[in-house]
Amino acid sequence: MPKELHTCLLSILCFALWAFPCDSYNVVHFGAKPNGRSDSSLSFLRTWMAACNSVRPSTVYVPRGTYLLRPVTFSGSCKNRVTFQIEGTLVAPYDYWSMGNSGYWILFKEVSRVSILGGKIDGRGAGFWGCRRKGGNCPVGARSISFMWCKDIYVRGLTSINSQTIHMAIGQSKNMRIEYTTIRAPSRSPNTDGIHVQHSSDISIRRSIIKTGDDCVSIGPGTTNMWVERIGCGPGHGISIGSLGNGIREKGVQNVTVTSSVFTKTDNGVRIKSWARPSSGYATDIHFRNLVMLNVINPIIIDQTYCPNYQCPHQSSGVKISRVTYTNIRGSSSRPEAITLDCSPTNPCTGIKLHNIRLSTPNRATRAVCFNAGGYTRGLVIPRSCLRT
Repeated sequence: MPKELHTCLLSILCFALWAFPCDSYNVVHFGAKPNGRSDSSLSFLRTWMAACNSVRPSTVYVPRGTYLLRPVTFSGSCKNRVTFQIEGTLVAPYDYWSMGNSGYWILFKEVSRVSILGGKIDGRGAGFWGCRRKGGNCPVGARSISFMWCKDIYVRGLTSINSQTIHMAIGQSKNMRIEYTTIRAPSRSPNTDGIHVQHSSDISIRRSIIKTGDDCVSIGPGTTNMWVERIGCGPGHGISIGSLGNGIREKGVQNVTVTSSVFTKTDNGVRIKSWARPSSGYATDIHFRNLVMLNVINPIIIDQTYCPNYQCPHQSSGVKISRVTYTNIRGSSSRPEAITLDCSPTNPCTGIKLHNIRLSTPNRATRAVCFNAGGYTRGLVIPRSCLRT
């Protein structure tokens, strides 16, 4: 594309996004090499600093090509809005040891008013997964893209493949909108959650396809006011709240909605999971509605008995689960127990609502299994409710 045309298009983009002109900074002009072999990390950081220090809204432009990046941190605070317009592909090194032990690959830290539009990131996680499977001496693994202590973030059209661990991590952040993302990793890749959120508020994830070896979306402690809509999930472990209760003093999860989504051959559909040990954590005002399950192992599940490697024998979960609503959920379960509500004996689940549920199992009758779960039903509920009223 001619330079003049490219500059004109970016000016139009900036005007459309922010209502007045902006400055454009091309990573190639700062030394980045689109050959997939040369380390472009320093060039990207220099481009970011130029854009971040602009007094006008600015754009970091990544043209077509493949750019090798080692771990990079884009930190604030910037003087104005910054847009990452990505047309190329960002790749991690094949040597997973070169990613270090920070746990991050691409990190946005303490930034606000940042948009990331388009692009593809490839964590090249296969070598790291192989190390993990062998049980050898491995680094901690890197999350592909992370947002820590950020606010007013917009991500649209990003594709993330083959992350070493979590594809997108959000922590200590506020007011983020993520839409039209595509996330892919093999079904047997360990701990490759699609999007993980914790200690954050006002987060929305919409219109995205997530296929991973772990949770499509995982929602951790301290998350409030979260909206998840129109997700195509599978393969993977479903959409999970938890694990909660990993610590004795822990913030809760409140006001989460998962709606209008499809789960295909996932281990779980919608799940709430907590450790079987004391905790001050909780999950309340949770809404699962308008969902389709296609051959899902556990379409609806609350599991408060999580205790890997027998770390919490003979204990019960201190996490309090209340006011959880399941509405208009239909489809198929691959096992007879289509609904499992296994709650804490010391902190029983309360206020569970089942409304218009229709889940079937091919050639077998479905059933619901409840322990220490109380609530009520409305409308048609198949399998028959086991809630204490």
